[in-house]
Amino acid sequence: MKRIKIVIQYVGTNYAGWQVQNNARTIQHEVQDALKKGLNEDIEVFASGRTDAGVHAFGQVAHFDTNTRINAKNLCYVINNFLPEDIRILSSEEVDKNFNARFDVKRKTYEYHFYVNKIAMPLLSKTHMQVRFDFDYEKALQSCKYFLGTHDFKAFCSSGSKVKDTVRTIYNIGIFKEKNNCYGISITGNGFLYNMVRIISGTIIEVGCGKIKLEDVENIINSKIRANAGKTASACGLILKNVEY
Repeated sequence: MKRIKIVIQYVGTNYAGWQVQNNARTIQHEVQDALKKGLNEDIEVFASGRTDAGVHAFGQVAHFDTNTRINAKNLCYVINNFLPEDIRILSSEEVDKNFNARFDVKRKTYEYHFYVNKIAMPLLSKTHMQVRFDFDYEKALQSCKYFLGTHDFKAFCSSGSKVKDTVRTIYNIGIFKEKNNCYGISITGNGFLYNMVRIISGTIIEVGCGKIKLEDVENIINSKIRANAGKTASACGLILKNVEY
């Protein structure tokens, strides 16, 4: 028995998130089904964390155990033969049997993408959220500084979360310009609460649109009250960019 680490890229539009669910297509199910077909084994795959319905991943990391004799670095090619086109294993390698894709994570980086236009742009609809209001990039950029460091992010956690400790550390956060009125928000942290990245992104966007005052952002964080923060940005713009161990 050997442990394999894989890096997965997927477009989450057609899936109900990572975790296996009854009567719904999920990323985990598709990967496990591909392993069953390619290796003729019933294999459970463990990811660095769950992504929600509609959320994408540039570099999701997962691990699984297998008895296969196929060279670990070639496993990605075998698995990809049985995956749908919107899911691909970018790499595969054998790792120490104690490696755990979830519990060994040191940092994660997410990106949130959106575009500013009064008319919806179909070619961006799967990967960017539409913002219909005028957007002040500089104000949005200034708001990012308030999220840096270690804070209680309870105001940026959706209801339904069972997590008791809502303190997290943000190592890097910023907003960058892309082409054609497109923008991206990049956030690196030691862990994230349920919908935390989408709520922070929604708050930053609302600052840029003038719906939330720049000087109120610090008070929103300190309030620990979800209703004070911005709306949860739509899932389509969120990408799990990178996982560090």
